[in-house]
Amino acid sequence: MAKGPILIEIDDDEVGPNVADAPPVPDGPMPTATGAAMQNVARIAARKPSRLGQFFWAVAGALLTAVISTAAWDFALGWIERAPLLGWTFAGLVAALVLVLLAIALRELAALRRLTRIDDLRHAAATALETQDLIAARHVTDRLVQLYSSRPELEWGQNRLAELRGDQMDAASLLALTEAELIAPLDQAAEREVEAAARQVATVTALVPLALADVVAALTANLRMIRRVAEIYGGRGGVMGSWRLTRAVMTHLVATGAVAVGDDMLEPIVGGSILGKLSRRFGEGLVNGALTARVGVAAMEVCRPVPFDADNRPRARRLVKQALGGLFTGGKTDSAA
Repeated sequence: MAKGPILIEIDDDEVGPNVADAPPVPDGPMPTATGAAMQNVARIAARKPSRLGQFFWAVAGALLTAVISTAAWDFALGWIERAPLLGWTFAGLVAALVLVLLAIALRELAALRRLTRIDDLRHAAATALETQDLIAARHVTDRLVQLYSSRPELEWGQNRLAELRGDQMDAASLLALTEAELIAPLDQAAEREVEAAARQVATVTALVPLALADVVAALTANLRMIRRVAEIYGGRGGVMGSWRLTRAVMTHLVATGAVAVGDDMLEPIVGGSILGKLSRRFGEGLVNGALTARVGVAAMEVCRPVPFDADNRPRARRLVKQALGGLFTGGKTDSAA
């Protein structure tokens, strides 16, 4: 077997392939970011459970509760027979656990009641505006003053509202004054929560390449944001109330097709068609952040005790620019934002 390089001679008549004849590598736009994490979050939260599934979990929960309670009771009785002092100690711990569970259940019921009260206030305010009923508007104002009576940051607005409400002769002006003095500071606080959540989701999605990590981060951030928005407006929903509120918000977004973002929404951040210029991961982060801002606007609409009108409704594009503009400018946002 020959060692060394092998020389292959090519006749002059044989013409090899010419590199210059190869077609150029296509230089098209990068794959468009679609916000897959927020799309999955919206589908998970808006998914309506089947009746069969609800029945299964109800039966499974009842059976599991019966098994655990019976086992705990038998465990305490057994120790009472063998060692009375230790057995009664275990029985007291079981009783304390039951009391804690009852307290949690009562807190959840109170949270659901608060959310229902906010929803009733919003419908009453909308009805008063639609019918121009001054008496109904005054009743709504009184309920709002009572709702926020324990909020020290709204004390100045409550005093100013008490001074000026007597001069309002129609329902629209009275509710507008109430919004300006009581609700406007809460709107600003809610917008700050939405911006913070949008930045968090965008950053985590862009920097964490782990599978499903962006979905978990987006779901957690959106649940926390919706809970905080509800707390700002006076809802303070518990676990069940927050999940019900999240389902209502996500169902609304899915039904209206608002879980899709294009270049037109992200253009105010840096200008131009940015989704085709950024890396795929960074583009996904921006899209997920923008979708989180839309979720936040929907949460504000659902949790606010007085409905927005066309003039004071928050714009998702403005919140996106304020929240995500710092990712490009080092924390500085445009003064026109």
